[in-house]
Amino acid sequence: MIQNPKRYTVTAALPYTNGPIHIGHLAGVYVPADIYVRFLRQQHQDVAFICGSDEHGVAISMKAKKEGITPQQVIDKYHTIIKDSFRDFGISFNNYSRTSAPIHHETASEFFRKLYDNGKFIEEITAQLYDAEADQFLADRFVKGTCPKCGNEEAYGDQCEKCGTSLNATDLINPKSTITGSTPVLKETKHWFLPLDQYDTFLREWILEGHKNDWKPNVYGQVKSWLDDGLKPRAVTRDLDWGIDVPVEGAEGKKLYVWFDAPIGYISSTKEWAKKEGKDWEPYWKDKDTKLVHFIGKDNIVFHCVIFPSMLKAEGTYILPDNVPANEFLNLEGNKLSTSKNWAVWLNEYLVDFPEKQDVLRYVLTSNAPETKDNDFTWKDFQARNNNELVAIFGNFINRVVVLTNKYYNGEIPAPNEFSEVDQATLAELKAYPSVIASSVERYRFREALGEMMNVARLGNKYLADEEPWKLIKENPERVKTQMYIALQIAAALTTLAEPFLPFTAAKLSVILKLETPIDWQKLSQTTDLLSAGHTIGEAELLFGKIEDEDIQKQIEKLEATKTANAAEAKTIEPQKETAQFEDFAKIDLRVGTIVEAEKMPKANKLLVLKVDTGLDVRTIVSGIAEHFSPEELIGKQVTVLLNLAPRKLRGVESEGMLLLTENAEGKLVFVNPDTTGVKNGATIG
Repeated sequence: MIQNPKRYTVTAALPYTNGPIHIGHLAGVYVPADIYVRFLRQQHQDVAFICGSDEHGVAISMKAKKEGITPQQVIDKYHTIIKDSFRDFGISFNNYSRTSAPIHHETASEFFRKLYDNGKFIEEITAQLYDAEADQFLADRFVKGTCPKCGNEEAYGDQCEKCGTSLNATDLINPKSTITGSTPVLKETKHWFLPLDQYDTFLREWILEGHKNDWKPNVYGQVKSWLDDGLKPRAVTRDLDWGIDVPVEGAEGKKLYVWFDAPIGYISSTKEWAKKEGKDWEPYWKDKDTKLVHFIGKDNIVFHCVIFPSMLKAEGTYILPDNVPANEFLNLEGNKLSTSKNWAVWLNEYLVDFPEKQDVLRYVLTSNAPETKDNDFTWKDFQARNNNELVAIFGNFINRVVVLTNKYYNGEIPAPNEFSEVDQATLAELKAYPSVIASSVERYRFREALGEMMNVARLGNKYLADEEPWKLIKENPERVKTQMYIALQIAAALTTLAEPFLPFTAAKLSVILKLETPIDWQKLSQTTDLLSAGHTIGEAELLFGKIEDEDIQKQIEKLEATKTANAAEAKTIEPQKETAQFEDFAKIDLRVGTIVEAEKMPKANKLLVLKVDTGLDVRTIVSGIAEHFSPEELIGKQVTVLLNLAPRKLRGVESEGMLLLTENAEGKLVFVNPDTTGVKNGATIG
């Protein structure tokens, strides 16, 4: 960990421009990053907060094909939506760029060329998946199949989003092209590989030894797992028609792999910002006294902690990240967020449905942040946290202070008299909060820090409730002056303490209190005279408004409509596949079998390990049906078995066949069985 850095470079994961930003992105990356950066600026640190649109991912090409438009049209549309949404939501980037910008193409090409010229790549001809029907090689996201580690049948060719395993497309079991739905074939092609295995010792020393105590357990654990599994060379080029051209001879028709070019986008965006500001970009990436921090989601850990650092190490002149505080996933109403299924709360739509409530969403996402485990966002919880916490605690305290100050003193802050023991204890507690909150933020515990900030508002509420100035005002007005003075100091402190978390609220409160310049964070711990006697504040104005049941019901109904539409789409009958010859079908050996043993695969939610009597033998079959059947109900069940399927290992267990099942209208798996009454195991079907 860098002690007393001269400057900070803080990056937030580049969002794919294949759709708008949703609450999962905000909770995982952008809100915590913005809290951290706003706090650093309050400490007068030199910070470059960097981001931009990732516009070369395969997801862009997939979106373009689906919508019947060009990739350029896709990125132009969503780059604008995303950039505007971030601005309106208050994410305070120093620079938001895009990877289609000329400065990025130049930077990424120069980076590749330097590694190429220095012999850092391996050039190989390998067999890659090829869709003959589409007449193109299939990049990672154009392939779906079964994850060889956890059995997830929806794994992509670069990563299983369920277990987080980094994959190559050729690792998938039963791969399918997402373009045509056909089974791809292997075809030879030339590519350049970064030999990650050569960086194993470096990564172990840098992360496993150097960051064991200061990196989050989920990040450290994932990296250790990848290293223990053994790193392999990773292709940094792809056969695609969209992206940055590979800048060497003999690479015609090939593009830089998006996960090679995308993190370089942090560097090119910094260059773009520095040029506009008249600064030198290099210290922000090459000075050892610069602290580099990457904010990402857990699905990006391998790229930011293994691949990108290996690239930086290979280049030789760049600093390495000091920390990568990745969050887990946020679910929505009990289900995984999904862009393709429209199961999301989109930021641009939220800003329309809840105008001037940016801070409410920031508050809810931070107080429920998936910092150590996956968490769930629900609209009822959103409403409750607004009404019972922001309105009832923070807003209520400020409203009482401002209303009473205007009522008793025409808005002028009274001069205090002698402080009682309660007064002194309250002020001492107030002075202690800045260091407590700072400690939590510096350790990337933003949920904890937000809770401490709210405790300041609770301190103010308790002080007023205990002291009851509205009862004393007639019999002891001098005592009330002291009480109101102290309550106003707490209110003033909140303008600074709340700013990283609730910037719009802090700005509004500063206007109400007529603070022309922000109160310095350091001053909060040094003095309690934040608003001096004689200063005049403004009229009362509600900081937060209640959210009504009908507002929440509209959002719930919107999600229900999405769920209904997804269910209807799932029931749509798929079109007939390409014609098969009789010889193809004749190769298939379908038999009647009986399940004689069944048990759950350890540490796998979907997989069952079955023993099936096929008449010829009793063989092991691993099947992803654990969410639909218990082991007990399968014992003795007669099933249809595809007998001559090539054996494949799933989580170390060799599976020697496949059971035939389909999905009914309710989405439950059911067995595909002919009438087998009186039929013995081993009888053929056909």
